[in-house]
Amino acid sequence: LVNALMGMVGFLPTVEAIKTHKDILLANKETLVVGGEIIKKLLKEYKVKLLPIDSEHSAIFQCLKAGKKKEVKRLIITASGGALRDKTRSELENVTLEDALKHPNWQMGDKITIDSSTMVNKGLEVIEAHYLFDMPYDKIETILHKESIVHSMVEFNDGVVMAQMGNADMRIPLSYALNYPNHKEINNNLGFNLEGLSQLTFKKMDFERFPMLSLAYYVGKIGGILPLVYNSTNEVCVNLFIKKKIKYLDIEKIIYDMVKYYENKNIFDVSIDDIISIDKEIRKKIMEKFEVD
Repeated sequence: LVNALMGMVGFLPTVEAIKTHKDILLANKETLVVGGEIIKKLLKEYKVKLLPIDSEHSAIFQCLKAGKKKEVKRLIITASGGALRDKTRSELENVTLEDALKHPNWQMGDKITIDSSTMVNKGLEVIEAHYLFDMPYDKIETILHKESIVHSMVEFNDGVVMAQMGNADMRIPLSYALNYPNHKEINNNLGFNLEGLSQLTFKKMDFERFPMLSLAYYVGKIGGILPLVYNSTNEVCVNLFIKKKIKYLDIEKIIYDMVKYYENKNIFDVSIDDIISIDKEIRKKIMEKFEVD
């Protein structure tokens, strides 16, 4: 099964596909964010594989082949910074929908483009990487890389860093997952022009500028239903922002408020039914607050 659905809606198809002994090629990061523990158990029970399609996770997956898991010092997930990466916090006050949709490197749908600007998308990728590669959060780092040429890296204990580089073309990680473990030629792929690179820049992640990424680490480490709360709230808020019902920075505020609310009601041993019902509850709370159908 190739699961490239957007959002929480991709969770149940993954579960059902595993139960029919299908290997999963996953581009739906929310599957592992909202139900990582459940998915890991099902993969083991039904003896099926899960291969990543997201460019960052495909890159890490390939780089990990250079060594053993016990030799890994850290996973390094690159982030473009999104459409608003050069704006200060104060400049975000008046951001419009049109501003948030102008991604400098990738052509993506509205939701993921906005997630890229808030860095929620990167936060989801961190949580996904935790489950995909069975790696503790203190070994998963994020770094700003504006060019989107290095899709992610793995550093080993001896200081060697393996990086996967390539054009910003989602056909590449998709092709690798479909043809795994082989790299097959892609029609109309112009190849990677090293000579055309003027520079590659990397910058330490500023968690004060991108607080949603910091919050993702927080909810991931605590676990329970908090990653679900983080994701479901964001899905609703981005939809409200697209409909121009809330302001850009309201997305962050509402996610913070909902995480704080559910932190006191956290549940750690959740079932599939729990995930579905809590997701509905979260969406209903937010929609009622803003009087939206």
